[in-house]
Parts: sequence; structure tokens; C-alpha cells
Amino acid sequence: MKCAITENTNIQSTPKDLVEIHLVRPIKKEKIEWLLNNRAIKKITLSSSCLKRLPKKTQKKIKEKGITISIEKRRGRPIGLSFEKIKEIIELRKDYQSIRDIERITDVPKSTIHYLLKYADRKKIKKGNTVIYLK
Repeated sequence: MKCAITENTNIQSTPKDLVEIHLVRPIKKEKIEWLLNNRAIKKITLSSSCLKRLPKKTQKKIKEKGITISIEKRRGRPIGLSFEKIKEIIELRKDYQSIRDIERITDVPKSTIHYLLKYADRKKIKKGNTVIYLK
């Protein structure tokens, strides 16, 4: 599982099966140490600007643990619907339901449904306060 981590993220509430994290902004060294010691993290992704702001000592500590750091661009706001709701919308559309019918069935605005079906990259969703990346 992959989650986005910010400076405000409660790291103790991160999933136990977390193997990959995306740093949205640099976080404190103590938080990274806690994650490295308490989660089986294998890879950390972040933007190039975040990597520049991440302290060299922290980068060294991450690399000493054998964790790879890679630069990745993740733009855009996560979709605020549950994964189950997104799957339901896609399945209804595959059953040739109109967008207005899907709106009535799922209580999701038709503009959101249209965006999901036509334009959405669907690579990250929001589950509560946690952003989860889909592979």
C-alpha cells in the first residue's frame, strides 16, 4: 500500500501494511525515523523540490536503511469518493446506465460522474484523511 504523508499526518495511524510512501512536503526527522522503524517501507517517492528541501542527514539515514528514494510527480487533488463508489459508478456505466440515472442511484453529482468516466486518471483516492495511491 502507498500513502501520502504530509507534515500534519498522524503517522501512528498509517496502515500497518504500508510499503511505499509519497512525501508531499519534507517532514521531521523523528517522523521519518518512526516510519522506518515501525513500518516495512521499501520505497519513498517525492517531488524534486521536496527532495531539495529534505535534509541531507535524513536522506543519508533513509539510504542506510536500504530504502530507495525516487522523484515522482503527483499532481492534482485526490478523488474524494470511496473506491467502492467509484467501482459502482464504472459498473453502472458499463451496464449502459445514463449519467443522470447513475446520479440518482449513487447520490453523486453528474459533473463528478462525468469527470470520473471521461477525464479522471484515477491514480489516487482519498480514504478519510489519508490519500491512497492506486497502482
